[in-house]
Amino acid sequence: MPKLVFIRHGQSEWNALNQFTGWVDVDLTDKGVAEAKAAGNKIKAANIEFDHVFTSVLKRAIKTCHYALENADQLWVSETKSWRLNERHYGALQGLNKQETADKYGDEQVNLWRRSYDTLPPLLDEKDPGSATNDRRYQNLEKRSIPGGENLKVTLERVIPFWQDEVAPKLLKGETILIAAHGNSLRALAKHVEGISDEEIMGLEIPTGQPLVYELSDDLLVKEKYYL
Repeated sequence: MPKLVFIRHGQSEWNALNQFTGWVDVDLTDKGVAEAKAAGNKIKAANIEFDHVFTSVLKRAIKTCHYALENADQLWVSETKSWRLNERHYGALQGLNKQETADKYGDEQVNLWRRSYDTLPPLLDEKDPGSATNDRRYQNLEKRSIPGGENLKVTLERVIPFWQDEVAPKLLKGETILIAAHGNSLRALAKHVEGISDEEIMGLEIPTGQPLVYELSDDLLVKEKYYL
């Protein structure tokens, strides 16, 4: 029976500062490291053994993946990194304090930028020094594939091809898979896996460092869902 486990990365430095992060490659805090290690301990206690793991190209997810695997005694498991599992790109909001942004634009507008399914944030110009077009890890992508900002709908559109090409085929073979990624890339995958509506997805929050387990049928329908 295929099994899928999500881990949202542990607390990051910008999570702690209440800043929009997106594709900015910030590190874990000490608390985030502890959360990742605790996730690995829970996986070990549950006797979950992975056949393959997937993560993004951002170090807070990569480190969470590695700390969790190390504590689960599975650091050797084969791993695939992909930009398609990156956090949602928050555009020109990246680096801004969430409360200060709400004070400036209003809670309702900021809530739309943060939680709406199809509302885009203010876009980041590709000529901006912080644009991902200047980052070597994305140099093999067409420029039109590198976002200046995303909503959850766009995030889902980039995650689903990866799911279909890389993740689903392994699950269909009955493998047990770990995806260590980000709040919004995992929300996008959860929307697809669970068949969550556009309206209901606004209320879904995946906590940091808590392994979320899906036990799936042979045709990848959710039979059971629970946190460790």
